[in-house]
Amino acid sequence: MHDTDLVIIGGGLVGASLAVALAETGLRITVVEATGADTPAHPSYDERVIALSLGSARIFQGMGLWSEIAPDAAPIQHVHVSDRGHVGFAHLDAKDEGVPALGYVAPARVMGAALSARMAAAPHIEVLRPGRLQGLQITRERVNLEVAVAGESRLLRAALLVAADGGESSVRKRLGLKVRARDYGHDAIIATVTPERIPATTRPGTAFERFTDSGPLALLPMTEGRYGVVWTAPRAETAGLLGLSDDAFIATLQTRFGSRLGELTRPSPRRAYPLRLMLARQLTRERLLLIGNAAHTLHPVAGQGFNLGLRDVAELADLLVEAQRTAKDVGGPSVLSPYRRRRAPDHALIAGLTDGLARLFVNPWGPVRAGRNLGLLGLDLVPMARHHLARRFMGASGRQPRLARSLSAASALPPALPPTPAPTSTPTPAPNPTPTTSAGDEELIDV
Repeated sequence: MHDTDLVIIGGGLVGASLAVALAETGLRITVVEATGADTPAHPSYDERVIALSLGSARIFQGMGLWSEIAPDAAPIQHVHVSDRGHVGFAHLDAKDEGVPALGYVAPARVMGAALSARMAAAPHIEVLRPGRLQGLQITRERVNLEVAVAGESRLLRAALLVAADGGESSVRKRLGLKVRARDYGHDAIIATVTPERIPATTRPGTAFERFTDSGPLALLPMTEGRYGVVWTAPRAETAGLLGLSDDAFIATLQTRFGSRLGELTRPSPRRAYPLRLMLARQLTRERLLLIGNAAHTLHPVAGQGFNLGLRDVAELADLLVEAQRTAKDVGGPSVLSPYRRRRAPDHALIAGLTDGLARLFVNPWGPVRAGRNLGLLGLDLVPMARHHLARRFMGASGRQPRLARSLSAASALPPALPPTPAPTSTPTPAPNPTPTTSAGDEELIDV
């Protein structure tokens, strides 16, 4: 029997982020990940990227990882939102918010490599991969687990079980936790393109969110002049779009998007992911909690899914360190109750916002179309409304956990209890070195 403080089922970007956030606290952590360690070492033209909010970049800064991610991250300094074929549009600008960037577009490969290296170097983190949960028993005092690792059975005993195993969470299903779900009947088609020559009227670092009659179409700036495409299409059209030749795909995309980036070239192979809304009705139960896509799977409009998961990590890290500092049970009510109370409203708000946008902008009814265009124009003309929306999407409104202020979770521990030393790296300035105190909060599409 192996004793540990917490077991994280799921070692993807969210689960690994929680482990790394706690690496210097002295807590004993076991991560169980189903896939092998086979992350590609070299980038590809069409590698999967994730839209990070400014708040998420600060969380990575607090983990000490931003210096490893930043060189491959493209800043989003402007956002242009429009309704195809209509007059409605709105702009968000980093300068208006007093920040260097509203967010960043970063390769999942780079984030995964940085997280894996930090976990491997942390003496209190054990990663079991490929590993699968075989048995689970939760008592008032402990969580007992049986895990199959490379064909061998391991028994684990922990104070807390964290489910970070995605939208089809085996832990959530095994325990019968209920969810609210909606299938949108749409797929997200993911690709990479390169503009041949960007018009002078288009500012560098601009992300585009264009609402069309079939769903949102986003083009996100990447490094090396590339743009990531997230094209929402009715499921009945997916096979046809995936089957187009490169020339036909570019022509169709160009017609749908317009000419703000000039002529688009070099389309990558396309991939499609089904879109649905899933929101867990129960975030916690005795000695268990859900984070990331296990708790919420969102429509990719506005790119909030992974960022919401990182806010789960930041809040939970604060609560676990506080329980450790005050000698309380890290799997007890002092962690579970405030986690549920603090995270459930954010989940509901962002899920409602993204769901509303996804459905509102495909409604063809004339009065609805007129109302949404007036709303976009009003947003562009009213600085206070624009500022509020920008702060929300940056993850910079509401309560800010320590990681979201670019501080390590372990910095809350008293000097008398020094954390385990972490690997050192050359420091890089924070995305915004001044912590936000106003009030604070998986790529392109989260899968």
